[in-house]
Amino acid sequence: MKNVHILELMKNYVELCITIAIPKEGNLMYNIEISNKPNKRDSGDKKYGIVGGTFDPIHIGHLFIGETALEQLNLDKIFYIPTGNPPHKDQQKVTSSYHRLSMTSLAIKNNPGFVLSEIEINRTGLSYTVDTIYNMLDKYGENVELYFIIGTDAFMEIETWKNYVALFNMIKIVVVTRIGFNNKGFQEKIQFYSREYNAEIIKMPIPILEISSSDIRERIKRGKSIKYLVSESVEAYIKSNKLYES
Repeated sequence: MKNVHILELMKNYVELCITIAIPKEGNLMYNIEISNKPNKRDSGDKKYGIVGGTFDPIHIGHLFIGETALEQLNLDKIFYIPTGNPPHKDQQKVTSSYHRLSMTSLAIKNNPGFVLSEIEINRTGLSYTVDTIYNMLDKYGENVELYFIIGTDAFMEIETWKNYVALFNMIKIVVVTRIGFNNKGFQEKIQFYSREYNAEIIKMPIPILEISSSDIRERIKRGKSIKYLVSESVEAYIKSNKLYES
């Protein structure tokens, strides 16, 4: 089965879950929610999404998030950016950038809306999001709209990021949440950043796929199957290069 067929099956499964989970009288639980702030740029500009991560390895969950963002936010492209030297990770435990870049390239190659970026892999020193955003704006022009896609855990720790306030003035933050997720601290942070920094924060609820890169690595170490957790091409690459076996 081709990668696109796997993603289509996953999408159909998720659509079924949504149909079951949402009451007939409305789908408010699945609505995109945007903080009440004006657009930072003209609506006619290109809209690019950014999905970053160590991608060690990249899995179906990463791909589904990108596809959902393309569709729900009407984006032109999604840039997948493997981190070079992530400041919050133990470098000794991160697979080489060559392998992570190769796996990401294989995973996204069949989706015309996905683009691989080596911007962080090619940068020396630690990989900070604010530097990546500056580089993206420099390359694609200030009239592009950038949507930086992160999970709730990363969003709750955003104040630990380098120059995080500057990010609010340059990009829109898209926070991926579980359908029905309602956390008081999370909501308060959104309200605070919107009020104090004019941040535009978009909540993107999706059905959560219980897949993690750490679990995939552990399954490989224990000799268990990772079929349907990663694309077929990534699975073959991992096997041929004997990654994560010890």
